[in-house]
Amino acid sequence: MIRVLLVDDQPLIRSGFRALLDLEDDIEEVAEAADGERGVALARDHLPDVALIDIRMPVVDGVEATRRIAADPPLAGVHVVILTNYGLDEYVFDALRAGAAGFLVKDIVPEDFLHAVRVAARGDSLPAPAITRKLIHRYVTQPPDTATATGSGLGELTNREREAVALVARGLSNDEIADRMVISPTTARTHVNRAMTKLRARDRAQLVVLAYESGPVVPRGASPPRDPRLPRPS
Repeated sequence: MIRVLLVDDQPLIRSGFRALLDLEDDIEEVAEAADGERGVALARDHLPDVALIDIRMPVVDGVEATRRIAADPPLAGVHVVILTNYGLDEYVFDALRAGAAGFLVKDIVPEDFLHAVRVAARGDSLPAPAITRKLIHRYVTQPPDTATATGSGLGELTNREREAVALVARGLSNDEIADRMVISPTTARTHVNRAMTKLRARDRAQLVVLAYESGPVVPRGASPPRDPRLPRPS
């Protein structure tokens, strides 16, 4: 059973998502909150598999709630999915940097919403390759503040892991990475997972953010120096 915490300050949004979750045999909502502070407390009380957290709320917003959950070792198994009305805005990027597994726009169709909950519960990163490419485009047009760069773990990666990180940062799926590297999808997944562990990235979304913020991957059309240890994908 997938256990879900729902945190949103709009009662209508909560009731709509609750109704969808209640129809599924393998998903249950364990708690609700109307602000991030209460949401973090409920996460500690219930240890849900997935926390659906609104990006903008009173008291404590979704970014800070995500940061608190990600920083709390007993909550390492809680996968945060950000809910937003606005798509790719600065708050979403802040939430991904804070440790969110991905985000959903609130007008998502029910089938995609339920699929996203199941994907997040498995521990997979929520952004599909198409969304990852949007993230990349944002970094091309608005490079991150280099003061937040954290590339200290890159030296621990093997050459193949660095290559996999570069391909993840280009928006490729595991199957596409496997094709490009001429390896099996299982091996591709292993390279990605080991890179996430070494770089202390909670999930694939944070790995993409790290790859760009730390400077090892240069977006096409940009000119900052790149780390020579990380191969540029062909």
